[in-house]
Amino acid sequence: MNVDILHEMIEKIRLEWPLLDECNRRMVAANYAMSLGFGGISLLHRACGLSRRTIARGIRDIQGGVVLPEGRVRAPGAGRKAITVSDPHLLSSLEDLINLQTQGDTMSPLRWTCESTRTIAAQLRRKKHQVSHAKIAQILHDLHYSLHSSRKGCDSTGRSGKDAQFQHINLAVRKCLAENIPVIAVETKRRNSPGSYSAPAVLRAYPYGIYDLRHSAGFVNAGSNDDTGGFAIASIRGWWYLEGRRLYPDAETILITANGEGNDALKFRLWNLELQKFANQTGLRISVCYFPPATSKWNNVEHRLFSFTASNWRGEPLQDYETNVALISRTAHAKELKVMCRLDRQNYIAFRKVSDKEMQEVNMERAHPDSHQNYLIRPSTTKQS
Repeated sequence: MNVDILHEMIEKIRLEWPLLDECNRRMVAANYAMSLGFGGISLLHRACGLSRRTIARGIRDIQGGVVLPEGRVRAPGAGRKAITVSDPHLLSSLEDLINLQTQGDTMSPLRWTCESTRTIAAQLRRKKHQVSHAKIAQILHDLHYSLHSSRKGCDSTGRSGKDAQFQHINLAVRKCLAENIPVIAVETKRRNSPGSYSAPAVLRAYPYGIYDLRHSAGFVNAGSNDDTGGFAIASIRGWWYLEGRRLYPDAETILITANGEGNDALKFRLWNLELQKFANQTGLRISVCYFPPATSKWNNVEHRLFSFTASNWRGEPLQDYETNVALISRTAHAKELKVMCRLDRQNYIAFRKVSDKEMQEVNMERAHPDSHQNYLIRPSTTKQS
């Protein structure tokens, strides 16, 4: 091999290579190889890194006058087959593996897995499926699984405790949906600042979201005061009187799925006391299920409502509260989500203490004596108008 020729070829390719796509690189390498004659393919292989088979294919294309369709770098049908095609049993094996760790069928309102993509890929490789964790993540995304890492505080319940609570929520939601009992997912979104960030006098907006699982409808109460238990129940009360009782005229119970993480004892007490008042006013039984710590992203209100409202106002200047409300109200997506939004200017007392005597008024029935994650509040008075 002529070392000078190799160095000259490497220098030419170094200047040309970044400007070429896959097809042009193949053709340029093939053309150089043809001009060098015997040994040209090996020389170009060392100079540019393309395989000998690729360079030889380029020579055949040039000699055969092959012209690719406009915009393509390979002939139709060429290239590596998708792994789900070359390994047709991979998808079914993945589904079987996930279903062993996922509660509920594909139509369940809540699907989850606690395994990492690396663990899943390792288990599949033991079953003779050569797949990487990156490909597993892509396939799971295509199957509409959400991949979330826990960045919040530690959870002492462990994986088994999370699975048990997820299963309880899933079964409770499915049962209520089958019986036409309203199921709502609730959460307060992070605060949004209308107006200029440099204007300290401008208050923050607290969007409290309510997602109706049956009707794929959202209700957002944009508060201008602190996020408190009183504001949360006022938001739920607003949804019920504006939307809920019209959609569920025969309802006697409401199931609420909520994120209980970060609520201190004061807020829990106020939340429960206000829930009792709401139950007394409407005559409804209020069933509450909390998501385990560090799992709030599984709450339907997060990925079926707030993810779309955030996209809708992206890039828009939030000059005032009315702009906030207008942008949220215009939220829509392919699954026909409809969102109603209202502005709540009422002042709610932050960090209000709830006495033991007031808590005695809460007619609460826990699913388990030691459980704080699932309970039912019954009305203690006759229904009020």
